[in-house]
Amino acid sequence: MFSPNATQATEFILLGLGSQPELQPLLFVIFLLIYLVTLTGNLGMIFLIRITPRLQTPMYFFLTHLACVDIFYSTNVSPQMLVNFLSVRKTISYTGCLAQCFIFVTLLLTEYYMLGAMAYDRYMAICKPLHYNSRMSKPVCICLVTFPYLWGSMVGTMQVILTSRLSFCGPNTINHFYCADPPLLMLTCSDTYIKQTALFVSAGINLTGSLLIILISYVFIFVTILRMRSTEGQRKAFSTCGSHLTAVTMFYGSLFCMYLRPANEQSVEQGKIVAVFCIFVSPMLNPFIYSLRNKDVKQALTRVFRKNIGKMEKSSVSAVS
Repeated sequence: MFSPNATQATEFILLGLGSQPELQPLLFVIFLLIYLVTLTGNLGMIFLIRITPRLQTPMYFFLTHLACVDIFYSTNVSPQMLVNFLSVRKTISYTGCLAQCFIFVTLLLTEYYMLGAMAYDRYMAICKPLHYNSRMSKPVCICLVTFPYLWGSMVGTMQVILTSRLSFCGPNTINHFYCADPPLLMLTCSDTYIKQTALFVSAGINLTGSLLIILISYVFIFVTILRMRSTEGQRKAFSTCGSHLTAVTMFYGSLFCMYLRPANEQSVEQGKIVAVFCIFVSPMLNPFIYSLRNKDVKQALTRVFRKNIGKMEKSSVSAVS
């Protein structure tokens, strides 16, 4: 229990992914490459959507914001983690830890409901095509994008306030590679019942709530697709949903494993592996999932490459002349 003479922690030590010093440079290179691919892929997706008139639709509007969330989601953890790989003492300040927790929760919930908005968009496009333009107008799309950011910020603020009310007067070593709530709660000398309950309830409600939006949307989508008489129409409808379903499966599968468990030593160790997939792998793969399975994106990429190659060839001819 908390002692009146105990000193509140001013910084935390992050154990990271492994304790073998000889592996740290290799891990630094691996995660640096993953981070660079994540930045390049998501920024490239945003740029491609912005410069291609054919991609100025609600679906790609949501995809732009999803790419932004993935960039900041990964950036919240990656720089600090990369520095720690090459540092002898892997520390993060108390304020920095709370800030990392806030940003993480905010972006996590934003991605929940951004994926939900994308599912609703697919529902309107496939099940209500005649009303699509009126129901998915620009003001509606802006509202659907704004809500996830606002709700994520509110929940993130609430969680950080609860964490800041805890006393950390004992060990300050976090068994993780970033400031995550479950391992952080194991260090406090305060009663964690309220925080644990709030964390579990918030994770449960937002995970299941956003997933319910997606599931209901896809139930109607699949019923509509099965009623289509044209095989080609069914194929196109399934194709437009395939990328989103793949991203949803990866993201939610890892999150259920990460958060719907009690905070103990075993769950924290398992959570590290799941967190790597959720924070690094998923944001890195999303641009490829949406581009490789999407005909419009592939055509836009082809046009951009051909245009750039054409400019390079003209420059070469001009230089020779």
